[in-house]
Amino acid sequence: MSHRSTFDLSPPTPLQFDALAATLTPDERQVLLDHGTESPFCGVLLTEKRAGVYACRLCGLPLFLAGNKFDSRTGWPSFTTPFNEQHLSYVRDTSYGMVRTEIRCARCGSHQGHVFDDGPPPTHQRYCINSVSLQFVADTDPLPDKLGRGAPEGAVWQAPAA
Repeated sequence: MSHRSTFDLSPPTPLQFDALAATLTPDERQVLLDHGTESPFCGVLLTEKRAGVYACRLCGLPLFLAGNKFDSRTGWPSFTTPFNEQHLSYVRDTSYGMVRTEIRCARCGSHQGHVFDDGPPPTHQRYCINSVSLQFVADTDPLPDKLGRGAPEGAVWQAPAA
């Protein structure tokens, strides 16, 4: 289920982007900004099982709900559907002699991973995401507000009633 976005999706200013990028570790920078990939089975979020939201590590935009995470046995956190389709951008990736669909944060443009058509029902999608691209936020904690935009950022996320 994709939630209607109430988040400000306008990109960070160049000054904000530089400040956010300055907080990244070398590994995070290599994946998020240089479109790299972390090694399989090494990410700290691979075994995360708590309820919550996975947000963009760079700008804090929610990208995936924990309830849509599954064990794909590929070595990277995998999800069946995004938090909201508007929170992701999709880019054709022909690197390494393959044709794939790259996933980027729609707000800041940071590389997240790739999406494949070999996931479980009902979507049959596998959003294969780098752990270093994400920040896990437990459902009892406030969402990050890295750009100072205010609620819903900075507030505890409450999924709308079905």
